[in-house]
Amino acid sequence: MRWIEVQERFPNEWVVLEVIKAHSRNGQRHIDEIIVIDRYEKSVDAMRRYGELRQEQPNREYCFFHTSRPDLVARERYVGIRGAR
Repeated sequence: MRWIEVQERFPNEWVVLEVIKAHSRNGQRHIDEIIVIDRYEKSVDAMRRYGELRQEQPNREYCFFHTSRPDLVARERYVGIRGAR
């Protein structure tokens, strides 16, 4: 599903998404295709669900946004590798 479709289907809501297709450019994550997992009226509820999903399946890419946001672009998140001890 594309962001414009999500905005039309769930206006003025917080949505928790699984990222299906995305690309990185200049330190930003441009999200192209998504699946809506859940929707909420309050950001705190969306954040809680996002956290649960990240714990359950850390290898998948999840995010949450309000559908009033014009574009589906997030700041790139880098995860470093710890050195051997």
